[in-house]
Amino acid sequence: MKQYKADVVIIGSGAAGLAAAIEIKKANLSVIIIERDKELGGITLQCIHNGFGLKEFQEELTGPEYIQRFINQVKELEIPYMLNTMVIEITKDKKVYAVNNEEGLVEMKAKAIILAMGCRERTRGAINIPGFRPAGIYTAGQAQRFVNIEGYLPGNTLVILGSGDIGMIMARRLTWEGCKVKAVVEILPYVSGLLRNQVQCLEDYDIPLITSYTVTKIHGRDRVKGVTISKVDRNFDRIIGSDKFIECDTLLLSVGLIPENELSLSAGAELSKNGGPIVDNNLETTIEGIFACGNVLQVHDLVDLVTAEAKRAGQNAVEYIKNRYGKASKEKEIIKCLAGENVNYVKPDIIKKRDLENDIIFTLRVNYPDRRVLIQLKDNNNNVIYKRKKIYVIPSEMVELNVNLEKNGIDSKCKSITIEVIPRPEVLIEEE
Repeated sequence: MKQYKADVVIIGSGAAGLAAAIEIKKANLSVIIIERDKELGGITLQCIHNGFGLKEFQEELTGPEYIQRFINQVKELEIPYMLNTMVIEITKDKKVYAVNNEEGLVEMKAKAIILAMGCRERTRGAINIPGFRPAGIYTAGQAQRFVNIEGYLPGNTLVILGSGDIGMIMARRLTWEGCKVKAVVEILPYVSGLLRNQVQCLEDYDIPLITSYTVTKIHGRDRVKGVTISKVDRNFDRIIGSDKFIECDTLLLSVGLIPENELSLSAGAELSKNGGPIVDNNLETTIEGIFACGNVLQVHDLVDLVTAEAKRAGQNAVEYIKNRYGKASKEKEIIKCLAGENVNYVKPDIIKKRDLENDIIFTLRVNYPDRRVLIQLKDNNNNVIYKRKKIYVIPSEMVELNVNLEKNGIDSKCKSITIEVIPRPEVLIEEE
């Protein structure tokens, strides 16, 4: 078995993996990137629409243009990478086992590991739609690869279930290719993707959006012939008598993303409510020296946000190797971060008390949309230590807070922080 050694091993070569690798190499540490696909770039290679790079480069780029800038840096810095290589195991002592066609089983010993595997799409099996299993049922990302990379159309008349960003973008993309998108059907009473995509992809192209409905049956045995959609109540139960039949030959599913954390679990990392690993304020998982960033940690709205988070993970991995590697350090002084009213989850999950003097970046998503809200951080004694006003919040847009807890007067004996999003009565106030 061939063996490699590096200061840091990065799993995944999307925007997160490449950005983290560049930060580590700039700190004069050795790094290896492992990628299971045939080329660097991850999912951004098939995202040929624009809207990338507005925060990172202050200009609008397509997905391939955006990621190519990082690929160029990786090659300029001569960062080694392995393609067509599948990681099969990560151990707690930071050994990575992977396989490929050329070398067979390989072992990599590292001082730190960064998880940047991204996420996968939820499939038909996860949502249990009744009917046969005909041809013509795809996830939106799968259809995106067919159209943008392989050059195939998945069908001619389509219904898209779910109004996630990829689903809405594919509605527009397929319309450009001459397909007829009959409807985008969403089980929630509002879109589950970004509002800008609702406007630019659906409203600008007169594609019907049907909310509070879901697909309850797929018709067709050999090929999809149509779908039945039904209205749902508050509990998402089908309302009898509300069924509608839509004739189509293809059904695309855009029903959510799941962080790809099988490797994290096998290594012994604990997962949180949102499906990503439990991390501290340094993006370090419950296993010392293993960090997580990008969509494997939490599903992001924009790739620019993934890049910013990955840079932090890279810098924190460098700090770990230079200052903490090889030293026995059981961190007992921690503060737990809890999700309060109208908060689905919050990252980080824990904060190390020794880092309270530093700014902490909190990210969270709400459970339901609301307007004129107040975001509050409370300690375990119910004292408010931080407030921020927002005009509106929606589940599809991540909220980011940059807070210095020490400057906000947090008690050194504090054991937990609860973040809540509550409505505020005043209307005529200075908005964010």
